[in-house]
Amino acid sequence: MQRLEEVTDPRIIDGRKIADRIEAEVKTEVEKIKREGVEPTLATILVGEHPPSKLYVKLKHWACKRVGIRSEDHKYPAETPQEEIINLIHTLNNRADVNGILVQLPMPEHVDERDVMSAIAPEKDVDGFHPLNMGRMLIGKEGFVPCTPKGIIRALEEYKIDVTGKNVVVVGHSNVIGKPISIMLVNRNATVKTCHIYTKNLGEQTREAEILIVATGVRGLIKKEMVREGAVVFDVGITWIDDRVHGDVEFEEVIEKASLISPVPGGVGPMTIAILMEHTLKAAKQQHNLS
Repeated sequence: MQRLEEVTDPRIIDGRKIADRIEAEVKTEVEKIKREGVEPTLATILVGEHPPSKLYVKLKHWACKRVGIRSEDHKYPAETPQEEIINLIHTLNNRADVNGILVQLPMPEHVDERDVMSAIAPEKDVDGFHPLNMGRMLIGKEGFVPCTPKGIIRALEEYKIDVTGKNVVVVGHSNVIGKPISIMLVNRNATVKTCHIYTKNLGEQTREAEILIVATGVRGLIKKEMVREGAVVFDVGITWIDDRVHGDVEFEEVIEKASLISPVPGGVGPMTIAILMEHTLKAAKQQHNLS
């Protein structure tokens, strides 16, 4: 796995470096509010034995340890009834010592993820999937928003890319990434086109993009000929093959045309986790009326 010091190509978006900066800021603030008697706490819920999900939860707990956030790990077998999961969420909602609740997706097929996300108290919804938080985002009043899209926004800010009026193409229209990042970019006055599995002539659409964001989980979907010269490319796709992770973009091809590109791994992933830490801190401060 590529380390921070190895990212020397100025075309590569260094997600780990950005994440380190966010985490350092969070750690400082966590130490400050702990002196005021508040210990930020994140509770995670994992249902089943999906190997990537188990890894992602572990990475989130490691991040909590780095920044000083207390974490709880609630694990359930894949066959756990939906009602039991929702009952746990209600318990966590009512606990004053828990500030953030994260349910790791995807969940087993018998569980309706929308019902589960709707059960989380909006003020503890640090992953930004509650309908109330989604609705606030839609009207431009962003609070807790999905962490990966916010990580992309943060990267654009870090690299001083003004999205105003830019042609943006988002490939993928999931509730987790595609839809939220499209809305958040519209909120920032970008011109956004959202593509998906039913889009015709995908390459024609992606070649228009000054900023291209791909989140489909289809390994190597985006080839060099599908990318505009000088485009900024965010690869959010993850496909696991033989314990290795692959992106949606043919990185070695596309980097020759892109002005900036996020790698997989080491791009969007670390920023996602850092934003989760930031959100958990924010939730704790809001719940305790701290500035």
